Amino acid sequence: MKTKKRVKIAVIVLAVLAVLLLGALAFAGNFLFSFALDPEASFTMEDMFARGNVEGIGDGPALEATAERTAWQDYTYDAYSWYDTSGEVVELARPDGARRGLLFSQEGHKYALLFHGYTGQASDMAAWAKKFWDMGFSVLTPDALAHGNSDGRYIGMGWLDRPDALGWIDYIVEADPEAQILLHGVSMGGAEVMMAAGEALPENVKCVIEDCGYSSVWDEFRLQLKNVFHMPAFPLLHAASAFSKLRAGYSFGEASAVEQLKKAAVPMLFIHGEEDTFVPFEMLDMVYEACASPEKEKLAVPMAGHGAAASTDPELYWDTVTAFVERYIN
Repeated sequence: MKTKKRVKIAVIVLAVLAVLLLGALAFAGNFLFSFALDPEASFTMEDMFARGNVEGIGDGPALEATAERTAWQDYTYDAYSWYDTSGEVVELARPDGARRGLLFSQEGHKYALLFHGYTGQASDMAAWAKKFWDMGFSVLTPDALAHGNSDGRYIGMGWLDRPDALGWIDYIVEADPEAQILLHGVSMGGAEVMMAAGEALPENVKCVIEDCGYSSVWDEFRLQLKNVFHMPAFPLLHAASAFSKLRAGYSFGEASAVEQLKKAAVPMLFIHGEEDTFVPFEMLDMVYEACASPEKEKLAVPMAGHGAAASTDPELYWDTVTAFVERYIN
């Protein structure tokens, strides 16, 4: 009888411990989901950015202030002034609210559709917008889902944004059926255009340029879980991914640029800084090799950290981009 009683007590204790562990895992998973993807959470990744506590953000190599880089800084400064006074506010209706952005129109049928990064906003692309404008393009810069002036509850990491990209493409084509469109995204925007490239794009989309986008949301969050919290992926990332599926409608594993690129057919240019540690430089080859497009190329920019390829070597960056674009849009 004593043995049976002890077994019963042990079973109860183990059951209680299991419930407590599952509860703790659920709490941690929900916290990580909110931390990464809920802009309204009390503590977010953006807060960590502001504190300078995320590896690879703001800690790139010290670069000499060359005349070329100084000229690009001056160009960027002027671009923000142009951006703030020249665009027309446009809206795209979506099931969960409107997406908003700025449209810079000029004569002709060339359009650049530009996508910003994680926790950013459309104005982050001001220098890119002005550069394409100077190349004769009309330019559209949307705020991503749950960013800037766009509606939406949770950050889509490019995956939930790819239908928005298709919507903006349709928006342009409806206004101009002869439109020749390029897509260009940086960081999360780079992931967005790679993910969109795996969808059925209209013939109006002539080429895609991605700059420092990640291979998948799972790969990127696994890295940041290690960098920010110094913890392994199992089991916390699995729990956070489950909460993402429950609350935002997608899991981290399904949000894969690599898998989408296996279906890509549009010409693509892949750009990455060799000193990028936030979205590791090694991801460049992962996405490039996955891309099924028969017309693709890549550019590795020496000394460039995350999102800094254009500012690190503006001449190399824009000479490459211009030559690539001119092959497909005239």
